Amino acid sequence: MKHTFLLILFLSLVPDILAAQAKPINEEKFVTIGGIEQWVTISGEDQSKSVILFLHGGPGSTISQYDDAIYGYWKKDFVLVHWDQRGAGKTFGRNAPDTVTEDYWMENPLTLEQMTADGIELSEYLVKHLGKRKIALVGTSWGSILGAKMAIARPDLFSAYIGHSQVVNFYEGFAHAYSQVTKMAQNTKDEESLDKLKELGPPPYEDARKEGQLMRVIKMYERQNSTPAPASWWKVASAYDNEKDANDRYNGDDYSFLYSAGHKKMGIKSMMAGVNFMNDGLRYKIPVCFIQGEGDILTPKVLTKAYFDKVKAPKKEFVLVPGAAHGHNQAVIDAQYEAVKKTLNLR
Repeated sequence: MKHTFLLILFLSLVPDILAAQAKPINEEKFVTIGGIEQWVTISGEDQSKSVILFLHGGPGSTISQYDDAIYGYWKKDFVLVHWDQRGAGKTFGRNAPDTVTEDYWMENPLTLEQMTADGIELSEYLVKHLGKRKIALVGTSWGSILGAKMAIARPDLFSAYIGHSQVVNFYEGFAHAYSQVTKMAQNTKDEESLDKLKELGPPPYEDARKEGQLMRVIKMYERQNSTPAPASWWKVASAYDNEKDANDRYNGDDYSFLYSAGHKKMGIKSMMAGVNFMNDGLRYKIPVCFIQGEGDILTPKVLTKAYFDKVKAPKKEFVLVPGAAHGHNQAVIDAQYEAVKKTLNLR
């Protein structure tokens, strides 16, 4: 009886013992990647947990600067890595001159090939630095292009790929979005948007400003047809809440967008040109999951589902999220969390 009591007591203490042994990790530093210093943050309550590398959208739309309101609750189950990509956020600020001119933009091109190589080099660093065999990828929008490229090129580094707002063929998606918002504006008799759309004409464009103007119309209609994220999500953490970091994020976003859209007069080629995963992205050697907002206009479900249906992978899943559009909201974050758990067999 005494032995039984001691066994029960020991078993009841096991969770506390294990919790006491968990070693948290919290690193924020520049890491040399692709020949330049790039900003990387690593955080989690237990560094023995699986590692997730987030690939932000934009390009240029970093998320390392936000407090834990978005992904903070994941830290109990995972080690989270956020990376300010080449040309964005703190990475931009570390490498750009004090005064950024058009000459700097033109003399320092961003390419999909270089940024994919950066992502792979970072992943190699993380595997070694954190003592892992593989890590998981979560890519959003532009980050889904990097994520798919990385996962297909180096499946040995990755345990799973989760693509949110997956880009399949950017130009086809953009043309589809133009057609869709035109119909929506016609249905609501939105003359202001119709005039703007007529002035722009259908894409593709050779002027980044035109792409930006169409994006504003698309985002307006997406906001009207989706549940927004809480405003508290976008609170900048105190360490990033300063004039220099704010300027670096602003300037990096402009710089990255120019190379995303392309601008013929400046000789800047779009990084999106030639992206078509229907041609060269159908075979994955790792589990994949696509998280798709039902109201997503920019990367519409009709294109993403058609791509998903043709993808070959050891395991694949398509998750349609009601009330979501192209961006993040709570339903999207929850869907991502469940997808990572499921693809890593943690359920």
